[in-house]
Amino acid sequence: MLFKLFNSRYHGESVSFQTVSRWLGGRSIPEQDKLRILSGLLGIEPHILRFGQTGPKVGEPRPAWHNGLRPHDREAVEAYLALSSPHRRLVRDLIAALASAPRDTGT
Repeated sequence: MLFKLFNSRYHGESVSFQTVSRWLGGRSIPEQDKLRILSGLLGIEPHILRFGQTGPKVGEPRPAWHNGLRPHDREAVEAYLALSSPHRRLVRDLIAALASAPRDTGT
């Protein structure tokens, strides 16, 4: 059982079966010193146990989503990012309305 193996490696106060069950069920998060022991037992990095494996890893470069943008489009994105939160929402709403409007075929 995991709790027995954990207790054999942990030099603090022993943990119960119920405690380990709550950890495994996601109902509680072990303290950092306990995470280190668990990560060693499971062969997983401690940060993955605490935060999961979503998103880029530490030190991993983010993908450059904007590489395909033309200069004027990049300027528009930068201007949008400089707006206040209410103004960004207004711009998003405008884009959503334009995107859902019937397309003008030019005929």
